[in-house]
Formats: sequence, structure tokens, C-alpha cells
Amino acid sequence: MDRMELPRNPQVADVVCERIERLIVDGVLKTGQLLPSERRLTEKLGVSRTALREGLKLLRARGIIKTEQGKGSFVADLSGEASASPLMHLFSSQPRTLYDLFEVRSLLEGESARLAALRGTDADFVLITRSYHALLDAHNRSLDASAHARLDHAFHLAICEASHNPVLVQTLRSLTDLLLNTVFASVNNLYHREPQKRQIDRQHARLYNAVTGRLPEQARKAAIAHIQSISESLKEIENEEQRLVRATMRLEGWS
Repeated sequence: MDRMELPRNPQVADVVCERIERLIVDGVLKTGQLLPSERRLTEKLGVSRTALREGLKLLRARGIIKTEQGKGSFVADLSGEASASPLMHLFSSQPRTLYDLFEVRSLLEGESARLAALRGTDADFVLITRSYHALLDAHNRSLDASAHARLDHAFHLAICEASHNPVLVQTLRSLTDLLLNTVFASVNNLYHREPQKRQIDRQHARLYNAVTGRLPEQARKAAIAHIQSISESLKEIENEEQRLVRATMRLEGWS
């Protein structure tokens, strides 16, 4: 056997850990994704098979990856506990939190759009274009609001991933379930209203063109304007409904 494969070198194992963790943080390896084969990983990382196995053992101990017999090793769901926390449950159970989430989206996605326009690679723009076209294609199919919301969210997340800021990406990913509530609310309440639907489509187009056109300030403004516009439209719908309820109550002699 090759001498390089005999010693158990914890330093090399730590290097393997660090490199695979970096691929996860950078979004190259995603939650639930199957890791490449041992042969491919040893080639890519430039380490021996023994060192790789030691590194994978460390990652399993840290809960970063999970291994299933006969299937291989997968990236673990690192945000599972946070998303199931009492605080997250409290947020998701309160309707008023919807508008707080729009504020968070405006802050995070405005900056991620700006960074995507600055740092995005051609490969990033291919992925953004795919998600944008998938969203456009959804208009021609009879998808339910939940499926449409996921395509909408995937488009925004593709832009965030092009920011190449792993903390920003992981923050948005950890809030996915909550943020999907805002996307679902907009799709469910606005897309059947033709003026609002056309407005959202124009806003998505402006955002897409600014990011892929490498116009950082325009991209930031387009993202913020889009999210603020949706929030304001939903508030207006709420106000309309409340006015309708009050008018009906007066008609029925409640006041």
C-alpha cells in the first residue's frame, strides 16, 4: 500500500473537513445533496483515500454530513433545529409578522441583488436565467399558489447565491419557510389581479435585467422596490376588506 495512505494524520483530516465545509458554506454542496464518490473527492481535494475517510468521519461527528448504508454520504440539514425553534413557530403563527418579514426581505435581498450584480459569474447568471424562465413558464401552466411561490422564491434565492456571501445565503436559507409565507401571500392574493400581476412581472424583469446586466445600484433598488410594492399592495387589500366588513356591518344595523 502507498506510504501516504498508512498514517492517520489528523491535520490532513482537518484540511479535508475545512475544504468540504467551505463547499457547503459557498453553496456548491447543498442540503440533502449526495457527496461525490470517494475517488472523485480524492482527486478534487488532492488527498489520499485514508485522509478523506478520516475527514468524512469528523464531518459526521460534527453533524455536517450524514451517511446511509448503500446510498452514501449527504449534506445534513444544518438549519433544521433553528427553523423548528419556538421563536420560529411564534413568528410563523402571527399574521402581523408577515410585514416584518417583508422588511427583512427588503434589507437582505436588496444587498444580495447589489452583490450579485457585482460578483456574479457567467455560471451564476445561467442559473439565475434558468430560475427566471421557470418562473415565466409557470404563468402558462395551471400551478397552485404553493408551487408558484416556490418558483418565485427560487428565483430570488438564485440571485442571493450569486452574491457569493455565504453568511447572507445561509441566513436567507434558514428563513426559507418564513419567507415562503411572504411569497405565498403575494402569489395567492395578487396574481389573480391582472394589474398587480403585470406589475410584479415588470418588477421581476427589472431585477433580472439589472443583476445580469451587472448594474449593482439598479439591482439593489429594483429588489427593494419590488418587495416594498408587494407589501403595500397586500396592506391595501387588507384595508379594502376591512372597509367592506365595516360597510356590511353598518348595512346590517350593527352600528
